[in-house]
Amino acid sequence: MESDVLRKTILSVVIPMFNETAVIPVLVARLRPVLDALGVDYEVVAVDDGSRDDTVSVLFDHGRDWPQLRVLRLRRNSGHQAALTAGLHRAVGQWVVSLDADLQDPPETIAEMLRVAREDGVDVVYGVRADRSTDTIFKRNTARVYYWLMRRLVGADLPAQAGDFRLLSRDVIEVLRRLPERAPVYRLLVPSLGFPSAEVRYDRAARAAGETKYPLRRMVALAWESTANFSAAPLRLATWLGMSSFLLCLALIVFGMIVHVSGATIPGWTSMFVAVLLLSGVQLVCLGLLGEYVGRIYATVQNRPAFHVGFDSRDEAPGQAADGSRTQSLDSVVGVRG
Repeated sequence: MESDVLRKTILSVVIPMFNETAVIPVLVARLRPVLDALGVDYEVVAVDDGSRDDTVSVLFDHGRDWPQLRVLRLRRNSGHQAALTAGLHRAVGQWVVSLDADLQDPPETIAEMLRVAREDGVDVVYGVRADRSTDTIFKRNTARVYYWLMRRLVGADLPAQAGDFRLLSRDVIEVLRRLPERAPVYRLLVPSLGFPSAEVRYDRAARAAGETKYPLRRMVALAWESTANFSAAPLRLATWLGMSSFLLCLALIVFGMIVHVSGATIPGWTSMFVAVLLLSGVQLVCLGLLGEYVGRIYATVQNRPAFHVGFDSRDEAPGQAADGSRTQSLDSVVGVRG
């Protein structure tokens, strides 16, 4: 039956969600007509990333009238990329689109993405933001710096201003599922695979409702994850710092010998104090950078899953398991809030 579903479903739309109660009605109102107009069998995989509001219950309410809406709930908040991973791994369509729930990336572009993929014979279609005037000046500038830095660290194949709005073929999805990445950054990982690709440009809109899920701290965390996962530049920085401090020490030694030969008196305690502080500081920086990579190796060796699926509405209905036995009720799936 699983193979029949795979052959039948043409398009999957994966939407990570975290506390998106306010935007879901607007999202459904815009997304469903677009997908219905495509004339293909599709599914919408809404991945709830451990929301603390009524996101899941609102999704189930819309799912009663929209059978293609599939709810996938993670047991805890695992982060945007982990929720996206869960959706990509569980999607069954021949083509898979990843879309954020905030509607800053227009769902109407999906039809153009699918057309370009079929006509051009490519496996990846990136949604590229041609106009970001609705974003704040700070966000536009930080995004520009991020993509500039990533293109120099990762390579020129990285599309500029392309976030997580993209269309992937089943071949790409299967490759992503086999990769051992524990914390993938898909905007860098997908271009690194080298699949034939194309771009569809669009104007980025303002958030339809709710609050942004990417404040400054998460943007910084994303930049660090991107750098550490795809580049050894921090390690090279540590190497250059170590070499610079070594050369400085040699210069201080030569200086001390010249002063000693000339008979001049220098305050030895001060020079020793400065040298110890300098070397200790450089060593701490290097150990910190090395520790980041050792920590990643440790996490990989542990092989802990990045997410845990608590419920998938495609597999069973709330309160009834596939074999007919009782399972958790709808209230327990949605969660009880006081």
